[in-house]
Amino acid sequence: MPTRKIKGFDVRPGFYDLNGATALDNAVNFTIHSSNATACSVALFRRTETKPYAVIPIPDSFRIGDTWSIIIFGLDIYEFEYCYRLDGPYDPKKGLIFDKSRNVLDIYAKAVTGQSVWGAKPKGDGSYHARVHADLFDWGDFKQPNVKFQDLVIYEMHVRGFTNDCSSGVQSPGTFAGLMEKIPYLKKLGVNVVELMPIFEFDELEGARMYEGQQLLNYWGYSPTCFFAPNTSYASAIEYNREGDELKALIKALHENNIGVFLDVVFNHTSEGDERGTAFSFKGLDNSVYYMLTPDGKYFNFSGCGNTFNCNHPVVRDFILDCLRYWVVEYRVDGFRFDLAAILGRNEDGSPMTDPPLLESLAYDPILSKVKLIAEAWDAGGLYQVGTFPAFGRWAEWNGRYRDDLRRFLKGDSGLAQAAVNRITGSADIYDTEKRGVNASVNFLTCHDGFTLYDLYAYNEKHNEANGWNNTDGADDNYSWNCGVEGETDDPDIENLRIRMVKNAFCTLMMSRGAVMFLAGDEMCNTQYGNNNPYCQDNIISWLDWSRLNKYSEMAFLVKDLIAIRKKHRCIRKNTQPISLGYPNITCHHGRPWNDKLSEHDHVIGIMYSGKNKQGADDAVFFALNTYWESVNIEVPEMTGFSWKVRVYTGIRYNKNADFAEAMNFRGNRLTLGPRSAVILILQQ
Repeated sequence: MPTRKIKGFDVRPGFYDLNGATALDNAVNFTIHSSNATACSVALFRRTETKPYAVIPIPDSFRIGDTWSIIIFGLDIYEFEYCYRLDGPYDPKKGLIFDKSRNVLDIYAKAVTGQSVWGAKPKGDGSYHARVHADLFDWGDFKQPNVKFQDLVIYEMHVRGFTNDCSSGVQSPGTFAGLMEKIPYLKKLGVNVVELMPIFEFDELEGARMYEGQQLLNYWGYSPTCFFAPNTSYASAIEYNREGDELKALIKALHENNIGVFLDVVFNHTSEGDERGTAFSFKGLDNSVYYMLTPDGKYFNFSGCGNTFNCNHPVVRDFILDCLRYWVVEYRVDGFRFDLAAILGRNEDGSPMTDPPLLESLAYDPILSKVKLIAEAWDAGGLYQVGTFPAFGRWAEWNGRYRDDLRRFLKGDSGLAQAAVNRITGSADIYDTEKRGVNASVNFLTCHDGFTLYDLYAYNEKHNEANGWNNTDGADDNYSWNCGVEGETDDPDIENLRIRMVKNAFCTLMMSRGAVMFLAGDEMCNTQYGNNNPYCQDNIISWLDWSRLNKYSEMAFLVKDLIAIRKKHRCIRKNTQPISLGYPNITCHHGRPWNDKLSEHDHVIGIMYSGKNKQGADDAVFFALNTYWESVNIEVPEMTGFSWKVRVYTGIRYNKNADFAEAMNFRGNRLTLGPRSAVILILQQ
C-alpha cells in the first residue's frame, strides 16, 4: 500500500533488488543505483512527447546505500515513457559531471523509444526515454540445443544485411522475421549456430553522413545505446511495451530446428563517446564509475571509439553479469562472443590483470554455466591475448592466428606448412590442452571484419573508398591474393582459380579441430567489392546478394556436403577410441605415408583423423592440401582391410556424379593432386 503522496502520485519505497522499471499490479517499481549522485527523480512522459508531465523526486528516505527505489501507483505502462534525472557534484577533473536537468536513460531499460524505424531520426530533443516492458512471451515446453563446443558450426550474420536485399525474396526484409523466413535454408545448409552481430539497441544515425551521394550510417551497430534492450528497428512491426517478442519468436523457431543463437556483445565501450560526446546514460548516472578515466578525468580509449567501459569496477561487473543473465533467462540465448574482449581483463587504470574478476565471475556463474563464452582476445589498445586469454576453464577464443597462418598458407606463401598443420589439428602449440582443454579455439578464415572469402581471392588490396576516408580505414594486412586480376573479371581461368581457392579454404576449415565459423554468404561467394571495413555501408556492399546462390550453386552444394561430412565423422572433431589398426587419432602423411617432417619450402600437407564412430566401427578421414601452383604426386597410407573413397576433390567441378578418383588418377595408394587443390578421402570396407 502507498505510504505517502508526491506530486499527486501515491508512492512507497520499492523493491531495492529489482533493477530497472518493473510492472506491478496498478503500479511500477523503479530502482536505480549511483555512488556519487545526491538526488534522483523519475521523469514521466506521454508517448512521443519531449516535456514530462510529471517529475517525481525520490525521497532520501527511499534510499538505501547507493540505491533509490520507489513504487509509483496508478501508472499504466502503455501510456507513459520514463527517464531519470540525477543531481550531484560537477567536477570534470574528478570525472563528476552531474546535471539535474539532464534526462538520463535507465541503464536497465528493456525497451528504448524512438528507435523503431531504421534510418528515421526520432522526433523531439534527442534524449532517450524508456518503456516499461511487459514480458508475456510464452516459451512453451522449451529445450535449448546445447551443441557441444567441438561440434559448433557457427554462421556469423548481420540481421538486417542477411535479408534486406530484394534478392532474398522474404516478406519482411532486414528484420528478425525475415531471418526467420530463412530458417529452412539454414537448416539445409547444416549450420547449428547463428551468431548475430550486435542486436542491442544502437543508433544507426550516430555519425551519419553523406559521401558522394550515398548515405553512410552506423550499420554494424558496434556502439551500444542500451544493453538490455533489443534493437527495435530489426522488428518487422512496432511492439509497444512488448519489445523483443519477434526476436524471441525467432530464437524459439531456431531452437526448434536445432540451431543455437549466439550474440555478438560490446561491453568495451558505449555510444556516449569521449569528452566531446553526449551524456545520456552512464555518464549522467555515474561517469567516474562506469568509464575508465585518466587522473585528470579524461577517457581512456582502449576501444578505439572514444571511451572504455570500466569492466572490473565491482558495480560494472555486477551490471554486465546482470545483463548476460537477462539475455540467457529472458531470451534463451546460447552463447556470447565478446567484442574486443581483452578490455574485459583490464584494471581500472587500464593495466592488464592476471586473474580479472569479471572474467572469473562470468566463467563460474550458475546461470551462465551452459552458455558458450567466446573472446575476441585483443583490443584497440594493442593488447593481444590469443592463446593467453584468462580462461578459467570456460572461455574460448577467436583464433586470430588460425586465420592469419592459414590465409597465408592457402595462397601459397612459403614457410607456413607446419603452422598450417598446427592450426588444422587444434592449435595445441597455442592452447595448452592440460590448462585449456580442447574447447578453446574458434577457427575462422573470415568474419564481418575484413574480406569475404570470395574477396580474399579477388583483391590484393582493400577498396574502402566508399567509406569516405580516402581508403585509410580497415586493415592493410589481409593476406589475400587476387589470382592475377584485381576485382571483377570475365576471364574464366581466373574465375575458376578463385572458386578453387574458396573450395580449398572451406575444405580446410571443415577439416579443422575446434569450433568452426564462417561469414554468412561465403557459401554463395558473396562479395563486398573489396571493402574490408563496410561498417557504414547499408547497401549492397554489405547486404547478401542471394542471386549469387544460383550463380555459385556448386559452392553452396559443396559447403553443405562438407558440413555433413564433418558431422558424420566425429573423428574429425575429437579424439575417440583408437581405430582397430592401432593408429593414433591424428597422424601426418605429408606427401607420403607417415611422413611428419616439413621444410620451409613445403606446400603439401596430409592429415589423417582416425578412431571409432558412434556405433563403434572403424572410421578414418584423410585430408590433403596442395597450395603449390603445380600438380604433385602423393601417396596415402594403406589401411589393411580397408580402402579409400574420394569424397571431395577441388581440382574439378564438384557434383555427386563427378569421378574424382579418375580425375586424380587414383591407383592403389597413389594419386595426383592438381595445382592448388584439396582432397578428402573417407575410409570404407
